[in-house]
Amino acid sequence: MQVKDRIVVVTGAAGGIGRSLAHRFHAAGAKQIICADRNEDGVMQTASEIGGIGRRVDVTAEDEIKALIEEVETGLGPIDLFCCNAGISIRGGPEVPDEQWQDIWEINVMSHIWTARHMVPRMIERGGGYFLNTASAAGLLSQVGSAPYAVTKHAAVAFSEWLALTYGDQGIKVSVLCPQAVNTDMIRGKEGGVASVNGLLEPDVVAGECLAAIESETFLVLPHKEVLEYMRRKTDDYDRWIGGMQRLNRKYNPMTKGA
Repeated sequence: MQVKDRIVVVTGAAGGIGRSLAHRFHAAGAKQIICADRNEDGVMQTASEIGGIGRRVDVTAEDEIKALIEEVETGLGPIDLFCCNAGISIRGGPEVPDEQWQDIWEINVMSHIWTARHMVPRMIERGGGYFLNTASAAGLLSQVGSAPYAVTKHAAVAFSEWLALTYGDQGIKVSVLCPQAVNTDMIRGKEGGVASVNGLLEPDVVAGECLAAIESETFLVLPHKEVLEYMRRKTDDYDRWIGGMQRLNRKYNPMTKGA
């Protein structure tokens, strides 16, 4: 799909990958870009930089996602590309309090599901549409030190796969972004962590990879090319892969470092 002359929505657009996506789509000639984030000041700044529209939206609330979709489709026209980019990370394992598990689940997974719930019927009725869902290499591999992140990003990848295989014949296209470390607020202060072993990419580089994937209608977006080989090793010999991840855990997980 070509982004030129399209209406695009980007969540998590106040900074990081979302802000860079908005700028990339603007440069590619998008007709209108709607930037959404619960950081109102940040998202309004992004929108002003590209002549877009900024909206404060909390993606943990289905009603707010639904209202955004309704506002755009009624006032501007059909949404051609919806980028579910908002996401958070929480360190820890099963000891993480339930309310934090719920928060990351709603942002990293349910926001994608709620968006599809209200977008897919509209897209099918008009013959198609496109989703870009931001997940992580953690959704294909795992995340040392963070069970909530690993679990929710796996779910985000799985839901993206399901969307693509279920609605592909009805014109729905899906790309899922799975980078390792990106230079955003989420990673700052943890630059030496396990996610950075293959380098720290700038958000604009990642956004460029996303645009290329959308234009070629490629499902899996891997800005860190090493991730594909890690996936192959995982499926080739799961026990060996677990052993390798255990070594990374000993090195990088503060809870077990030195064990």
